Amino acid sequence: MRFFYLLAFYGGGEIVDLVSDTGAVAKFVLLTLLAFSLISWAIILTKWSLIRRARLQSGRFVRAFRRAQRLQDVAAVADQFRPSPLVGVFEGGFREYKRQLSGPVGSPQSLSAVQRGMQIGASEEISRLERNLPWLAITAAVTPFIGLFGTVWGIIDAFHGLGTAGAATLRAVAPGISEALITTAAGLVAAIPAVIAYNLIGHSIRTFAARGDDFSLEILNAIENLQAQATAEVRR
Repeated sequence: MRFFYLLAFYGGGEIVDLVSDTGAVAKFVLLTLLAFSLISWAIILTKWSLIRRARLQSGRFVRAFRRAQRLQDVAAVADQFRPSPLVGVFEGGFREYKRQLSGPVGSPQSLSAVQRGMQIGASEEISRLERNLPWLAITAAVTPFIGLFGTVWGIIDAFHGLGTAGAATLRAVAPGISEALITTAAGLVAAIPAVIAYNLIGHSIRTFAARGDDFSLEILNAIENLQAQATAEVRR
């Protein structure tokens, strides 16, 4: 373990020295890549925390929904499970359901309207989960090219140093080659976590979207069961 600490210490010092010896263009490229990387990691950590809480609260909300006897009972406790996108699906349908109950007939007459309300709620929740996610795709697509620009510039600098020195020596080309390699590596370091996180987070969001569709069908079944119970009581 001590060996790895020493390796990280001395390796980090060498990297700092290499970066400090780069030119102005390479420093600008590295700072740009650092900004992309920091913003991306902030989004990644925020999204993972949001998805983790949404997954946990969704399970709890579904259990509470299945235990409830009336939709009004679910609506009364829905705020406790607010991080879950299923709450938005339920509230979108419940608003339409309650509006129909307050009408002249006193019972929901259009389940398709309730379903559309739930679809609107689901769309709003998915949009909330996807907020800032395109930045990860932009980072994954753009940062390798920014690093490539630094690579090309470093090679140009290397050839310029070779022409100035008048001899093909390692001392003449080493600074430009080091700039090229550093910016290439920095571009990959910024892009790889972004593309991995974009795909994993996107998969989680698609899972929530499918789960919201299933939950909306479960709500419609509950409404139909309540209607059937009300009709049976009236006939008695």
